[in-house]
Amino acid sequence: MRIAAPLALLATLGLPAIAQAQGLERGAQEGASRGEEIAGPLGAIVGGAIGAAVGTANGILGVDRRERFRIYALGERRPSVALAGPVRVGTVLPEEGVVYYDVPREFALPEYSYTIVNGHPVLVEPRTRRIVEVID
Repeated sequence: MRIAAPLALLATLGLPAIAQAQGLERGAQEGASRGEEIAGPLGAIVGGAIGAAVGTANGILGVDRRERFRIYALGERRPSVALAGPVRVGTVLPEEGVVYYDVPREFALPEYSYTIVNGHPVLVEPRTRRIVEVID
């Protein structure tokens, strides 16, 4: 229950959490744990809030794997799906005409697929076809 307060704080700040909830949750948990180690209960609250913000900014892949995944996905030379409008988190892809590919094991994201939309690699939640991360 330690991360509930930081998450509530972030919600009031208006930080989007639609598809990057895992980054937020993971960041909040890690930040709370580290903060508590350093400064006790108050440190857990502050660390959780900061960790959640960083986790959301880093997205699902995280900073360290983002560029590697982008290079991999574009190097595979998969066909790009053309969609009208911007490519963004939360967009639901059409049922027809989109091919989804497995994310390689090295990225440890078995619950997601990827495809290329308007030239951008995107991570997709296969059940809903919702874009959860755009890899720029």
